[in-house]
Amino acid sequence: MKFVLGVDEAGRGPLAGPVSVGVVAVPEGFDVLKEFPEVKDSKKLSEKKREKIFEMLNARVALGDARYTVEFESAETIDNEGIAVAVRRALWRGVNKLAPDSALVHVQLDGALKAPPEYSQETIINGDELIPIISLASIAAKVTRDRLMVELAKKYPPYGFEKHKGYGTVAHYDMLEKYGPCVLHRRSFLH
Repeated sequence: MKFVLGVDEAGRGPLAGPVSVGVVAVPEGFDVLKEFPEVKDSKKLSEKKREKIFEMLNARVALGDARYTVEFESAETIDNEGIAVAVRRALWRGVNKLAPDSALVHVQLDGALKAPPEYSQETIINGDELIPIISLASIAAKVTRDRLMVELAKKYPPYGFEKHKGYGTVAHYDMLEKYGPCVLHRRSFLH
């Protein structure tokens, strides 16, 4: 059986936390839009809608109709090697995890993302808006990263990560001014 993989990232721009890459696999011919009629780019959905669609994805995984992984790279990796390298590393790990046999898959990626060269692939500008499987990967990446940031907020309470998820809000900058950066902060993003 052949599979289609959708790939997108979340958390490229925050001041803190990891970057995440979602990879979703469905059998060729699986109608993502029919099964997930509300799916679209994660940035255009409310948190409640993203969570609902993510739970629907988990239900399809339980039925054996879909698989996914979300891979992370840390703020430290982003600082040491750059965001592009961090995203590529997480992306390649995710694609290889879900589809170790490159002959059996076609990968659809958002923006300028690239899968390992041995995979049949296409990169679609605004793919997270136009291609449902990429939208689903976007949602998996965003929801999983947001949940992680809520958990990390318990370890680093002054920063309010549960509210802004590491993005550069006024409140976040105020906490940085007051407490300085913690280990979750991307120091290369703070200049």
